[in-house]
Amino acid sequence: MPISSPSAHRRKRGFRKGAIAAASLGALVAGTYAIVAPAGAASTTADQPHVKRMCSQPSQPGMMACLGLVRTDIVKHQVAGANDTPQGFGPDDLRKAYNLTGDGAGQTVAIVDAQDDPNAAQDLAAYRKQYGLPDCGDGCFKKIDQNGGTNYPTADAGWAGEISLDLDMVSAIAPKANILLVEANSANMSDLGAAVNQAVKSGAKFVSNSYGGGEDASDAQADTQYFNHPGVVITASAGDSGFGVEYPAASPNVTSVGGTSLTKDSSSRGWSEKVWGTSAGGEGTGSGCSTVETKPSWQKDTGCSKRTVADVSAVADPATGVAVYDTYQSNGWQVVGGTSASSPIIASVYALAGAPSSGSNPASFPYKNASALNNVTSGSNGSCNPSYLCNGGQGYNGPTGLGTPNGLKAFTG
Repeated sequence: MPISSPSAHRRKRGFRKGAIAAASLGALVAGTYAIVAPAGAASTTADQPHVKRMCSQPSQPGMMACLGLVRTDIVKHQVAGANDTPQGFGPDDLRKAYNLTGDGAGQTVAIVDAQDDPNAAQDLAAYRKQYGLPDCGDGCFKKIDQNGGTNYPTADAGWAGEISLDLDMVSAIAPKANILLVEANSANMSDLGAAVNQAVKSGAKFVSNSYGGGEDASDAQADTQYFNHPGVVITASAGDSGFGVEYPAASPNVTSVGGTSLTKDSSSRGWSEKVWGTSAGGEGTGSGCSTVETKPSWQKDTGCSKRTVADVSAVADPATGVAVYDTYQSNGWQVVGGTSASSPIIASVYALAGAPSSGSNPASFPYKNASALNNVTSGSNGSCNPSYLCNGGQGYNGPTGLGTPNGLKAFTG
């Protein structure tokens, strides 16, 4: 069993407290950033923060937090329009970076989040109009509660921002896919799990979960109750607090999605990626060795006897973040990161590749086609032993798994 860093042992369900260490702002802006207060809360530092969490830290076991991080040093624009180019990566950037083809027509991608976003439909329409994506006026977007009806939960600004991020990423990657938003009554795992089941019951073959919390003994039961859906892609964010494992990303029934820093460059690919995080830990993508979950047969790394996080990855660093449009208690365009971005990106890449075969576990697909991914060989999200659990490197590594999409081959059965 690997020896984890002391900070990993201090993990509680939800986020760790404290500011995030300095990191490169890549292509967007130079300087440093710190993750501070949740949405709607006052800053916890004397300095002007550059990044804040969308969702508050859970106050009790069994609660989850969304994993979106919004930049506060980017000028926001209230109205989307042709002369108002948003900052952050847009659909063309993401599709080029990951060599993606197809449009997802005929597939349904579900987004599971807590609470209600009253502006979800209109904000999604604004994002799609900005980037020339197909209009959802034909019914491609649908919102339901966790019971399949329209008795939506209480609105929440933080989760509304998360919902906007998720919907926009599905639109960016699979612009002709149907999008189903399932809103859970609360951020309790039991409600979010019920929403996952409802998404599958409603016909979605691709379900993204951009939330997480610490592992505990109830996870094995939750695996069976909420995530045991053979033939359905279920993705889950690996976390935003650096080295350490969160649930449901640790479930063997889901594709665990880590995060990278994505930068345009002059290489033949035109892009480069490294692990999102720092060697000091405390910020960046989650990763590591589960203390609870059994290792799936298709995962072959030898430094962890149980489930290893992550499987694959995509952009998540808010310093190289994506453009998102959100107007519920927010001002419109913003730049957002976190593994909340990478989870719906990967779910939508699976949708481009087509529905998985009946009875399959799609989390195993990339392991059969690892050479069809962009291996991420540099960067770190903390300190660990063995070192591959928190450092980029050749072949499999914890923070980015087998790598990022390079076309669709790695996401087919």
